[in-house]
Amino acid sequence: MGNPTGFLKVKRETMTYRPVCDRVKDFKHVAVPKTDEKVKEQASRCMDCGTDFCNWACPLGNYIPEWNDHVYRDRWEGAYKLLSSTNLLPEVTGRVCPAPCESACVLGINDHPVTIRENEFAIIEKAFRDGYVKPQTGIKRTGKKVAVIGSGPAGLSAAAFLNLAGHMVTVFEKDDRLGGFMRYGIPDFKLEKTILDRRLLVWEEEGIRFKYGVNVGVDYAASELLKEFDAVCVAAGCRVPRDMNIPGRQLKGICQAIDYLTQSNRRVAGDKIKGEIIDAKDKNVLVIGGGDTGADCVGTANRQGAKCVMQIEILPEPPKERPLDQPWPKYPFVFKTTSSHEEGSDRKWNVTTKEFIGMDGNVKKVKCAKVHWAKDAGDSRPSMKEIEGSEFELDADLVVFSMGFTNPVKEGLLENLGVKLDERGNIIRDLKTHQTSVAGVFAAGDVSRGPSLIVWAIVEGRKAADGISRYLAAANK
Repeated sequence: MGNPTGFLKVKRETMTYRPVCDRVKDFKHVAVPKTDEKVKEQASRCMDCGTDFCNWACPLGNYIPEWNDHVYRDRWEGAYKLLSSTNLLPEVTGRVCPAPCESACVLGINDHPVTIRENEFAIIEKAFRDGYVKPQTGIKRTGKKVAVIGSGPAGLSAAAFLNLAGHMVTVFEKDDRLGGFMRYGIPDFKLEKTILDRRLLVWEEEGIRFKYGVNVGVDYAASELLKEFDAVCVAAGCRVPRDMNIPGRQLKGICQAIDYLTQSNRRVAGDKIKGEIIDAKDKNVLVIGGGDTGADCVGTANRQGAKCVMQIEILPEPPKERPLDQPWPKYPFVFKTTSSHEEGSDRKWNVTTKEFIGMDGNVKKVKCAKVHWAKDAGDSRPSMKEIEGSEFELDADLVVFSMGFTNPVKEGLLENLGVKLDERGNIIRDLKTHQTSVAGVFAAGDVSRGPSLIVWAIVEGRKAADGISRYLAAANK
């Protein structure tokens, strides 16, 4: 520990944001990075507590105290080497991870936690800037061929680790660009796509082959895939969104968040959009769902020039402070105001959606009602009940569903591979090896875990790569 009293002298200082009046005019990154000196100051707050719960809370097991110490001592390359030993996409997690590590920071018991995520962001950006990030050369090849289906965080993590293990890796992506949800589900103001392209170029130079525009199981038969490759890692994500079966659902102007964000990201990239444009300009926008993706829709609508943006959530408003039933070091579900909310929006909690009301085939209003949550005698979980006489209407010319995803797409790949699924429709796989019910076929990320955090996707890719390497080694004996 370079500065044993740093946490007593230096207060937590997070990155500032660009002024709202400027940032809503474009899709460039909203945050203003700190200087190297400021990052070193913040790294000095790490207590090297001996029992590093930040490491315990991080699914990746990042060496957080160690790389904070390197940063404080101005040993940035050492910090980068430690960071990249566990996480091959720190430039993404440093921007969009919800940082469970910070919730478990020992300093956070009676003070503000260390700025772990922002320090991670600073390390990887300086590593690219100063040339520490270089393609690894001289990888000894095993002669084994592995296919990875999906180029989201789980697929890319698996591919990178498999490649480093010496296997010939081919990544298949059904979209026209690589990155999965990172590419099309996260706006540029949180994750500029040049950041992805920068990393993908490194991996291409290391020997990974990328094939995009190929929907495996549709364009390319699963039977042929199994013949051509010695092992397969399915990392296709969980892409069936929740929907609403209520009156008026057929009206125009109602869409899923993934469709709205995908189209917006394509427009920002300069693509020509085929079909109907989903645009919030001069519209009353209603986002249904209170999570981070909903916030991304709020920020996107503001940048498109929405007249008004409202976000509703069926669950109660989270508490401002850590609740008693979520003690340290657990990740607490507390009230969060994102940069998108600061740019202009209203939020309502305990609201259920009952009906969409239209005019000339287009949605114009949404009928809602207030609800309350309470536990009945003998119940372990609270149930929702509508408050009688609480109905109200909201003006809405554009309604965006941001209610999460239910299960992976079964048609095509999963059906043709014949892998067993659980009751939720996720792939069943061995928890240690990540192998599915089909020999030589492995699964990683949301396709088997269900909707989860990006850090879980990355670590599952890493574990699946280890399982595949062990499987291929055993096949040689």
